[in-house]
Amino acid sequence: MAVLTSNIDTGSETFRRNAEDFESRRDAVERARQAAVAGGGDRAHRKHAERGKLTARQRISRLLDPGTAFLEIGQLAAHDVYDQPVPSAALVTGIGVVAGRLVTVFANDATVKGGTYFPLGVRKHLRAQEIARENGLPCVYLVDSGGVYLPLQEDLFPGEHHLGRIFRNIAEMSGAGIPQIAAVMGSCTAGGAYIPTMCDEAVIVRGTGTVFLGGPQLVKAATGEVVDAETLGGADLHTRVSGVADHFAEDDEHALDLVREIVSRHPAPPVTEPPVPPQEPLYDPAELPGIVSAGLREHIPAREILARLLDASEFSEYRARYGTTIVCGTGRIGGFPVGVVINDGILFPDSSLKAANFVELCVQRDIPLLFLHNINGFMVGSQYEAEGIAKHGAKLVNAVSTARVAKFSIVIGGSYGAGNFAMCGRSMGPRLMAMWPSGSSTVVGAEQTATVMALIRKDQLAKQGRTLTAEEEQAIRQPIVEAYEKQSQPAYFGARLWVDAVIDPVETRDWMTLSLAMAAGSPKQETRFGVFRM
Repeated sequence: MAVLTSNIDTGSETFRRNAEDFESRRDAVERARQAAVAGGGDRAHRKHAERGKLTARQRISRLLDPGTAFLEIGQLAAHDVYDQPVPSAALVTGIGVVAGRLVTVFANDATVKGGTYFPLGVRKHLRAQEIARENGLPCVYLVDSGGVYLPLQEDLFPGEHHLGRIFRNIAEMSGAGIPQIAAVMGSCTAGGAYIPTMCDEAVIVRGTGTVFLGGPQLVKAATGEVVDAETLGGADLHTRVSGVADHFAEDDEHALDLVREIVSRHPAPPVTEPPVPPQEPLYDPAELPGIVSAGLREHIPAREILARLLDASEFSEYRARYGTTIVCGTGRIGGFPVGVVINDGILFPDSSLKAANFVELCVQRDIPLLFLHNINGFMVGSQYEAEGIAKHGAKLVNAVSTARVAKFSIVIGGSYGAGNFAMCGRSMGPRLMAMWPSGSSTVVGAEQTATVMALIRKDQLAKQGRTLTAEEEQAIRQPIVEAYEKQSQPAYFGARLWVDAVIDPVETRDWMTLSLAMAAGSPKQETRFGVFRM
């Protein structure tokens, strides 16, 4: 492999300006992150502790092997979405190492609305199950939930991808041999009761864990019977009488020890080791904020990014002299091989063909793919339409859509329109997708959209013999630009689960190393490409 070299002047005005702009974007994401991690706040955490319970994040920390990473999924979910705060959608999910094995963890945060499921909480749960299924990861459910948030039941209950899909997924994954393990560490009511009862094995905590289809209030309303929660569905009943749970735990710590023991005796394979020893890049990843351009219309030098992400800054480039507005090639991250596709300009017919061919090669050689987005889209204009830009772009979208090697996407700059699809945006099925704080994504850029809408209005008025005044044009443009700017931001994307995480550039190597280790141990799938129009 060739060693990438850097020509960045870290003392330049451009580098400083970029870094300052990035810091302001990072601050906006960090405020959302802090709100997510705070959960229900100090008062709710104190009440939790008084009941002898750990918080959701404490439970995950005690469950994971010491010193190992946790790749959190959907941390910013529901941020500023509802008319009330619902940090992390009252659910913490992610991928971590338990007893030497990668697992997917689901932990209800009962400090937030009693751990009830909001619509985004259900979507987050389903997304984490999708990741677990695709990668063959055991699922560990740390249950502490009051069930459905009833005021929003129409967005939670009746649809194919609503609450019931959680239970269907558990059944199907169990049937496929993917271990399903639950620890009931708090309330587990109504439909939520089916999470532990459908799992392969279930632990329940004495005094705090309860499982029942109808709680004491519902039982009294329906039958007149007066019964307390522990008698109705506590640990003693369910481990000694009903058989609903398998293991009796004295407290949260004991329950987590039992879960670790259950995971350890399942036949899930240990974490895959990298085929070669990892090496640090020759250039510091901490320099990336100064390289990512402050203006989204400005160029981000692709090879400078790769020099700070790839092991030893080594990169074997594919067709370096052809289709130069996209850079493709192979390298390693954390010792794992990876094929990289990164934008270095707009997509033309030749760059589209080059990237499609490279995807084919990675599929043939079973190399995972990493897409680094900084793309305005495909080139437009009469010349390029005549050259077949639509069909050549479609070849790339076809290849990306149907490739069954593990695919990962990170939006590092802009990601607009069909360019997002070609670079394996969310709709193309990446195993995991993230954004840097510098990322931005909409169907078209804000300024372009505003200009198009103003031109349409001008044409309408021209047919009436009128002209568009500057004030009228501004009244059209301003709300569009403001809306697009807000909707394109990483925190907005993360809140709606359009990406799995918003990560810092310096975290990217760790994030990708765990992702590639997960992919290396996942079931292999056969690729069948669709028809490529010639």
